[in-house]
Amino acid sequence: MTSATLLLVRHGQTVWHAENRYAGVSDVALTDTGYAQAEALGKWAAAHPVDAVWTSPLSRAIATAEPACRALGLTARREPALRECDFGVVEGHTLAEFAARNPRAADAFRDDPVAHPFPGAEDPRAAAGRGTAALRRIAADRPGGRVLVVAHNTLLRLVLCSLLHIPLAEYRRVLPRLGNAAVSEIRVDGDHTALLSLNVPCA
Repeated sequence: MTSATLLLVRHGQTVWHAENRYAGVSDVALTDTGYAQAEALGKWAAAHPVDAVWTSPLSRAIATAEPACRALGLTARREPALRECDFGVVEGHTLAEFAARNPRAADAFRDDPVAHPFPGAEDPRAAAGRGTAALRRIAADRPGGRVLVVAHNTLLRLVLCSLLHIPLAEYRRVLPRLGNAAVSEIRVDGDHTALLSLNVPCA
């Protein structure tokens, strides 16, 4: 078998996410709820073993993966290309706060977040490209295996759209939100990807 199964997980809740603030490249810690979600993911992983664990280099993803690594006796590998998107001027702020300052730019973002990203933000197409390439590398490294990948909400939604041939501009409408520590299962075989489950809570 050449295909690999990837179990994609958004990290646990952080303080900024609890307040609906954009957390991209900022290294924001998990809340108590986030740590509880990580522990639930660890229990899920113990019942659904995987062969390897990969994470974003940001601490919220590493901390979310730690209970699963502990349960499985694995050491997580870090992939810089799995980091969250840089949200530019909106980093640390809510969309409502941005809209109050710049309503036209906020409306343009809502209409097409790829053609009109936030000022100073990473190009979503570039983020999708790096994340997609990273997942394909991880899958190629474990043919026939099951790999837990802990990353981020916007990056994973962009990558899922890329892998499933959904227009990137639709990522906010087609995939409104990935739940914290919820599991989305895909099968990757070279350039072909199958979606097996989406946003399944682990507790």
